Amino acid sequence: MIFLVARWLSSEYLFFAGYVVLQFIVLATAWNILGGYCGYVNFGSAAFFALGAYTSVFFHKAYPLPIPVLILLGGLVSGIVGFGMGYLTLRLRGAFFAIATLALAVVLQTLIINWQYVGGSRGAYAIRPASIDILGLALPYMQYLFALMLILAVAAVSIARLIERSRLGYGFATIRDDELAAEACGVPTLRLKLIATTLSGALMGMAGAPFPYYITYIEPSSAFGLAYAVNSIAMPMIGGTGSWVGPLVGALLLGSIQEYARVTISSAVNLLIVGVLLVAFVIIAPNGLVGLVQDRLKARGR
Repeated sequence: MIFLVARWLSSEYLFFAGYVVLQFIVLATAWNILGGYCGYVNFGSAAFFALGAYTSVFFHKAYPLPIPVLILLGGLVSGIVGFGMGYLTLRLRGAFFAIATLALAVVLQTLIINWQYVGGSRGAYAIRPASIDILGLALPYMQYLFALMLILAVAAVSIARLIERSRLGYGFATIRDDELAAEACGVPTLRLKLIATTLSGALMGMAGAPFPYYITYIEPSSAFGLAYAVNSIAMPMIGGTGSWVGPLVGALLLGSIQEYARVTISSAVNLLIVGVLLVAFVIIAPNGLVGLVQDRLKARGR
């Protein structure tokens, strides 16, 4: 429906801007699986996003593959790294775990900068064709990327919703509320946390896989950009980390504001907008927009 409306309006900018918002929906939802459901704050979102992007760059140079396949490969590579990161760091808790994820991002960025095959510090080009033929229909390539990211966003939100209402989600909640008590009750906390890091990393990598074709030129500073790490955390916190709908609301709100500011003012103010909104919501609505609405409804019910 969203895709058809954008085509009906015949605005190419809607596809460019919409792609970014959908991309942030995936990132925010992926971050929330580990940070919101389990309570483990991950500062390394940009690293997993970049892994997916550079997986595409690698295969673009070695053996070009269709983007849906690259999305799956990006998710596979990032999921494996997420599992490895979890196995090495999940015995840490609180600020120590957050610092470890930040260190992972720095290490991966250093490796990419020095890996000349994928462009190194000079960057790499991924020229996209003007259009792609799908069942006899010549679809502009940007619209094709938008459609793929829309499918991925729907899949990510659906996965988060299923987790929240499953035994896995209840296990995540016990870890978030009191991990020591959960372990004492026999909950396999390490196994659940490894599932969370793997799934979260995989979704972030899948969000990053089409990025080189969207931007057409990728370099470490753009793939490992601070905006991805900050927005991945800020959007769930503004929307509400306690449910699947929180990251969706936060990404739609904050992503739309940033895209509007990019056109009307400058992209340089995007992080300023994030900072101001984050501080405001921490003070006014510490549980996010969804939590604020739920509190208001409960108050009316009484």
